[in-house]
Amino acid sequence: MSDIEPLVYVVDDDESAREGVARLIRSSGVKTKTFSSSEQFLAGPRPKMPSCLLLDVNLPGLSGLDLQQQLAEIGVRVPIIFLTGHGDIPMTVRAVKAGAATVLTKPFDDDELLDTIQQCLTCFVADEVRTGQNIGSMIGESPQFQRVLSEIQIVAPTDAAVLIHGETGTGKELVARAIHDLSGRSRKPFVKVNCAAIPATLLESELFGHERGAYTGAINQSLGRFELAHQGTLFLDEIGEIPLELQPKLLRALQEQEFERLGGNRTVRVDVRIVAATNRNLRQMVEQGTFRSDLYYRLNVFPLTVPALRQRRDDIPLLLRFFTQKYARKLNRPIEEIPLASLDALTMYEWPGNIRELQNLVERSVILSSGPVLRISIPEVPGDCACGSGGEDRDRERILEALRLAGGKVAGSEGAAARLGLRRTTLQSRMKRLGIERLYQ
Repeated sequence: MSDIEPLVYVVDDDESAREGVARLIRSSGVKTKTFSSSEQFLAGPRPKMPSCLLLDVNLPGLSGLDLQQQLAEIGVRVPIIFLTGHGDIPMTVRAVKAGAATVLTKPFDDDELLDTIQQCLTCFVADEVRTGQNIGSMIGESPQFQRVLSEIQIVAPTDAAVLIHGETGTGKELVARAIHDLSGRSRKPFVKVNCAAIPATLLESELFGHERGAYTGAINQSLGRFELAHQGTLFLDEIGEIPLELQPKLLRALQEQEFERLGGNRTVRVDVRIVAATNRNLRQMVEQGTFRSDLYYRLNVFPLTVPALRQRRDDIPLLLRFFTQKYARKLNRPIEEIPLASLDALTMYEWPGNIRELQNLVERSVILSSGPVLRISIPEVPGDCACGSGGEDRDRERILEALRLAGGKVAGSEGAAARLGLRRTTLQSRMKRLGIERLYQ
């Protein structure tokens, strides 16, 4: 295992807030160091720059924005999470324009902060297992995955709207971030909205902002995600959950790049690239009348499908090693070996929860492992996992069915290997082990 570890620096003049944030970060297993001012941060001896920097915008003396500018001038590139006070709209706008990875308003939700930090750290951790074929923090070498990377590289330099299709847990947000990072907007904000996580009554305000007095409790003007994403990318996750009554306003914002804040009459104009994602069949929703056809076609300029993990089985060993390394470091476990038998069983498991399920499984397994060998807790899904009693029979049935559908052909885009998400050589090895190879020579 590498001795390189993620590190987060926190710069905030409020001691209680600073130490509270530091304790929260340490509780997640990430090392942190605190500074009370920009001057202290710049003067202190640092053997290396952090993997992520939490920076209060309103620091005394040299402000957080000034510090960000100084770091940029000396060529230091580090993800910065700016922290601002509630309702501090001018500072929020300036922080976004300065290139903040994210802007969080105090008081912020602990889980949201940790999630944001983890997103910044992912690229750092992935460096050790990344190959030249990968993009950003996405990892994989299978043909199915490489096709996705190729499509990302084609569409990213354009400003075309992208609609990402894929099951839950396949990594659609990582695809959206990769599109942003490879675009001409990469130095501008990437703003995400989970349309399923926000109550329908609040979603309009969240997207378009509101004026003071727009509704009970709206004591200040608030910028919406469209404005915060100006000149950058707005990622609309779970777009299929957008209420039908809000879809016309969203369509106008996408087409005309203009809208009015809730409770206001002044037209706000923006320059935003839209990337949306869904695990639902939007075309079917259009036919059922629950999703507007004009909005669907406006979003579906460049459709991109992320394969399920069972469709890219050759990537499972690589992902397993990556997550093992990540959580072994985080939990301080000296894991050096993954049993081949377990690796083989997990490769043939169906993974209904996709990469998210694999990640959770590895974290749980690392927790249970006290020695150098990873104790893998095999998923218990009857009839799905190729392990234990009857596992080889299920492998045989699955392979024979794929061969039947492929007309006995192993290789090629329509061959059994492609249908199973395996390399040709991997499938041939399994066929030999199961005694199937002699039937298809």
